[in-house]
Amino acid sequence: MEHLNLDLSTLSAQFERDGYLLLPGVLSDSRVKELNEAVDRIVAEEPEALAYNVYRSVERDPSILSLIDHPSILPLMVRLLGYNIQLHISHLTVRKPNPSGAKTATGSFINWHQDGPHPKFPSIGGLTATYYIKVCYILSDMSEPGRGNTKVVPGSHLLPHFQPSQTDVNVPLEGEVPICGKPGDAFVFAQNLWHAGSPNRSEAFERRQLFIGYSPIWMRPIDYHSASPKLLEGTDPIRRQLLGDISSNCFKYYVPEAAMVPLKKLSAGDSAGPDAYR
Repeated sequence: MEHLNLDLSTLSAQFERDGYLLLPGVLSDSRVKELNEAVDRIVAEEPEALAYNVYRSVERDPSILSLIDHPSILPLMVRLLGYNIQLHISHLTVRKPNPSGAKTATGSFINWHQDGPHPKFPSIGGLTATYYIKVCYILSDMSEPGRGNTKVVPGSHLLPHFQPSQTDVNVPLEGEVPICGKPGDAFVFAQNLWHAGSPNRSEAFERRQLFIGYSPIWMRPIDYHSASPKLLEGTDPIRRQLLGDISSNCFKYYVPEAAMVPLKKLSAGDSAGPDAYR
């Protein structure tokens, strides 16, 4: 698999400031082709629609599952979230061209929001911490706005009590930035960043984006609460950790032994030991 030499210190500082990153060329052309072939198979199994939201997509194809331990992205996730992490969500979105804005059964856009549970994550002083991070792999030509691009308000995760002046993604919002990228680029963003999914108004460009999210292992993931035997079959220790299978003792989710979290070897340091939880 592809391996990029990312400057983790610079990227982590940029992420803390802006709440997102756009990383060009994370996936090779051959990898994009492989993933798009998987998307074709998955969409063919779904009812015909203008828009598709496929959750637990790691269950649908091995090529999608293989993204969870991408050799360039995973060290970045450890840098941003720590080493005690797991797969939180694997969400495939496909939006066909819809220039007329026809209503879709699964929703072809979503208005301005922060991700999280309902009603919301706890906040202190009007700010919500970063609880999970998503990596969006761009699989189609999203190099221009109007193709169903995700929009963000850079730095909005650091603005106490921030609320957009309006939440309709179809109405321009001051400070908004559409995320434009080519197939193989990756977009990384925190759940507390204000963002929106715009409709695909193009005539010929399909939106294909695959979201792989990570969270602390003590948090309940969205994909599943226990990985299936099929997913765990033949896994190495790192992938087993990412699939949340570290111990039958739930206390170990909070205070794991070193052998349970092999991602610790990617961490820059570990100042807090088990006694911090006692």
